[in-house]
Amino acid sequence: MSNPTAAMLVIGDEILSGRTRDANMHYLAGELTKHGVDLREVRVVGDEKADIIAALQHLAGRYDTVFTSGGIGPTHDDITADCVAEAFGQSIDIRDDARALLAAHYENSGLEFNAARQRMARIPAEATLIDNPVSVAPGFTVENVHVMAGVPSVFQAMVASVIPTLTGGKPLLSQSLRIDRGEGDIAGPLAALAEEFSDLSIGSYPFQRDGAFGANIVIRGTDGARIDAAMTKLAETFA
Repeated sequence: MSNPTAAMLVIGDEILSGRTRDANMHYLAGELTKHGVDLREVRVVGDEKADIIAALQHLAGRYDTVFTSGGIGPTHDDITADCVAEAFGQSIDIRDDARALLAAHYENSGLEFNAARQRMARIPAEATLIDNPVSVAPGFTVENVHVMAGVPSVFQAMVASVIPTLTGGKPLLSQSLRIDRGEGDIAGPLAALAEEFSDLSIGSYPFQRDGAFGANIVIRGTDGARIDAAMTKLAETFA
């Protein structure tokens, strides 16, 4: 049986403008790989309500699990929670459970729990809260969509809360071999190898160093013995 599938939706104008470099995709991919969940698609959308809703509905209908990052803070452009609510036909308002968490946090911090901070307690009616041990403001889950903050430290903490709840498969394994030949020279035999080991993923990643061409061949799969066999054949082919 194939592994469960996942997608990620990264939300924010700052990502598309280049002002912020997204680190969350790389982290999520690694954690899902270890848990045996295949990350199949990543999308980036700006702070546009219609675009967010359309992407949510498409990804949620296509993959087992969807993760979002960004857009659940206290400012006017943090619209992810509203978009998720609309995408799944739920009402949204300040929820007592989320409000209590935030109120206690700001009281202990000596900061005013003002209207802006109360926006972070606006949660879709049927959502389940995701724990945030870093800054308290919760993420939430609606059906198969897990909604998380964009700040990397908070995102990572929320991922740690969600991953154990997911049904995993076989962890993805990989091996690599450096071949000091150009891709044009290795493409034919590599295609034959990929056909023979069609149950594995075989990728070629070219490089150029000091005027010489080469490629790192990476073989991925969930069956260690099959990967070993493919690597042996690969090494023999280009010995």
